[in-house]
Amino acid sequence: MNNDYLKKEDYDEPCCPLTKPDAVQTIPLRRVLDKLDEYFAKDDAAAAERHLNYWMAEAEQNRDYRGKLSLLNELVGLYRKNGREQEAMSAAENAVALAKSIGLEGSVTMGTTLLNYATACRAFDHPEKALDLYEQARGLYEANLSPVDERLAGLYNNMGVTLTAMERYAEARDLYEAALAIIGKTEGGQADEAVTWLNLADLIGNEKGLEQGDAGIRACLDKAERLLNDEALPHDGYYAFVCEKCAPTFAYYGYYFTAKELEKRAAEIYGR
Repeated sequence: MNNDYLKKEDYDEPCCPLTKPDAVQTIPLRRVLDKLDEYFAKDDAAAAERHLNYWMAEAEQNRDYRGKLSLLNELVGLYRKNGREQEAMSAAENAVALAKSIGLEGSVTMGTTLLNYATACRAFDHPEKALDLYEQARGLYEANLSPVDERLAGLYNNMGVTLTAMERYAEARDLYEAALAIIGKTEGGQADEAVTWLNLADLIGNEKGLEQGDAGIRACLDKAERLLNDEALPHDGYYAFVCEKCAPTFAYYGYYFTAKELEKRAAEIYGR
């Protein structure tokens, strides 16, 4: 799941008593994020980075630190996807420090910030650090969110990938099953459910090997394929992102036609 995005309820929290709300001029965050989604839908990372940096400067100048935090989280994800480890880690560390400085310890916002930091650590092969950060985020999410909140499913998926890489398969499986239980009740959650089934296929392949795990792997892949072919799914930027993300897994397990079809769909959406 795409967990770099902060929803309104993540950042619209009570002000710290030490802040002065009347001294803050907030940036138009909803509009800024909508425009960012347009750049992502076109796969234009350079324009997305320029956009984020421009509004980061505006937020800093206007003392809109909650807005700045949301944009920092977006930058972490952007740098991670582009393989820029140093920038991703710097942005993540700055985001955590900023969240603490404005009194957001114990909040969902801090949980999201830690989750993004953890995902960057996982992407750049720091699994132990990633797992520690995921555990911190989990504590905050489970304390503050509904048990069926889709953000919990995203966290469980990310933790499961890290645990699979660390060969802690039973723990990873429990998290994937918890994610599926949530996503199955989420309207429009087919794409995220497909990602979870592919994560389970990787778990089986790593735990049992390709030959012994063949039947279980194929069952997971077939479920993911059906979900991604659901006609109810909007073919938007997020769908393109998921297709692009899932295609290599299908190819790895021999589902070459499916992989090429997903790549084609993503290219068509990005090319609009």
